[in-house]
Amino acid sequence: MKNNIYRLTIIFAFILSGCENFLDTESYTMQNSSNFPMTLEDAQKSLTGIYSTLSAAISYPQDTHFYMAELASDDRFGGGGENDKDMQGFDHLMNTKPSRLGTFWEARYKGIFRANTALETLNNCSGWESEAQKNHFKGEAYFLRALFYFELSQTFGEVPLVLKTEAENIPKTPADETYAQIASDLKNAINMMYSTPYTSVEAGHATKWAAETLMARVFLFYTGYYGKDSLPLPGEEGSVSKSEVIEWLEDCISKSGHDLVGDFRNLWPYTNEYTVENYEYTKGKGLKWEGDGNKETVFAIKFGTSVDWGTDFTLGYSNQYNLHFGLRSNNGGESTFPFGQGWGAGPVNSEMWNEWKQAEPNDLRRTASILDVETELKTYEWGADKQMEETGYWQKKYMPISAYDENKKFTLSYAILKDGAKVDYQLAHTQDMVLIRFADVLLMHSELKQDNSGLTRVRTRVNLPAIPYSLDAIKKERRWELAFEGLRYFDLMRWGDAAVELGEQEGVAIKNRGVNATMRAFGGGYKARYEATGGFWPIPQSQIELSNGVLTQNKGWGTADAEFPGW
Repeated sequence: MKNNIYRLTIIFAFILSGCENFLDTESYTMQNSSNFPMTLEDAQKSLTGIYSTLSAAISYPQDTHFYMAELASDDRFGGGGENDKDMQGFDHLMNTKPSRLGTFWEARYKGIFRANTALETLNNCSGWESEAQKNHFKGEAYFLRALFYFELSQTFGEVPLVLKTEAENIPKTPADETYAQIASDLKNAINMMYSTPYTSVEAGHATKWAAETLMARVFLFYTGYYGKDSLPLPGEEGSVSKSEVIEWLEDCISKSGHDLVGDFRNLWPYTNEYTVENYEYTKGKGLKWEGDGNKETVFAIKFGTSVDWGTDFTLGYSNQYNLHFGLRSNNGGESTFPFGQGWGAGPVNSEMWNEWKQAEPNDLRRTASILDVETELKTYEWGADKQMEETGYWQKKYMPISAYDENKKFTLSYAILKDGAKVDYQLAHTQDMVLIRFADVLLMHSELKQDNSGLTRVRTRVNLPAIPYSLDAIKKERRWELAFEGLRYFDLMRWGDAAVELGEQEGVAIKNRGVNATMRAFGGGYKARYEATGGFWPIPQSQIELSNGVLTQNKGWGTADAEFPGW
């Protein structure tokens, strides 16, 4: 048996082939490795193939980097129904099946293979408008390969580093080498992509500014978690210093065209035109959703209306995170307007609400980001559809949003009215999945430079006073501003705070199936599980078997303590 990376390589090669001897025979009727890519149009298709793996992975959102980071953080519990062990297992840092995260692993390595293919073949294409255009295409491929490896490294720790399309069966690569390659790819992307405002680049595509800001995120995680003062580069190329990262962030801040939107609440779809004046919280406040691709979005995964149940790929056209984080049935209808139905994953930790209220009582982001059912949803039904780990608090950023049309008729999604999406509460989710937001850029800049300039800009938007810079201030501000955006878990890891903060979840009041309970320790408890694993997750068992044991399991997994038994 071969490593799954090898398997994906062979599959893709045969897909490209149009004849039996595809390695050395030119086909005049089908695209294969002898004649693709050859033109600018082919190059565009090649890039599209890489980008498509971003949304394809979200066909199975419960097995992704973002979903794990949200449920494993101290800001949210697992939730779901009584049989939804996958959700609850993430929350408790425990396993639920041998190949958990297997679809994510495959999607990311498929993207890496396609990026490698593009980098090996784009020089073969003709018809470029300029050398700068060809370099920009290469820069996008470098950016995506770096992003894929960074997500894999944050999820699994050490993973095989594959940089060519030739099939290989290799063991896990030391973290230093993988991060060196990530840094090299991002440096290439920064140098190759256009230095023009983000509005000149097609929506959904990577930019130089996205590469500069992802470099900062990589630098902060690597240096923090691994205790280093710089980010390595391959071989004798040296390293990336903190001062270089600061300069790149300042380049983005001053030249990209990105900025903060005027009102924090206008970042989220509950202020859309079909909902805003029918929702008591937003009514009469002059709010208007800035929409997908607004000036604060530095990089996002795009979705559309061609979603269907037919294949994994087409299901991935819909933002399935919204479905998973929606209210469970008996809630999520017109009576709980505008918050729609879903699977009930990720109830918000009530201690987060309380800490936030105590730390910043006048911070509008708290009620803009968190739904308190006791004050906002008078008809909310506790324990609906056997909801577990329920707190009465839900996040508002990625949630199904319903609407009323011009005839005051209720519809399950604003997207149906605006975009012609399918009339299906499981599919009608077109909201961008924002991976990098400009507010994060400002906070990373303050953290690296150790001043309060970016911190002050973020606070000024929500009418909070300026405060002096301190790491503690940055920690709090990142938690409040970037709540529920997939960053908290990794922030705790890089700051060295994860074991303690995650352990604070034990004993928090919840309801299981509508009955009072408390969050309890499984597998020795949150702190023990984090210390056993270092915060990383198990290599899918299917990949270990496909590699003939060349891949080895991560520490802290494969024992009885690692298996979530359910409530």
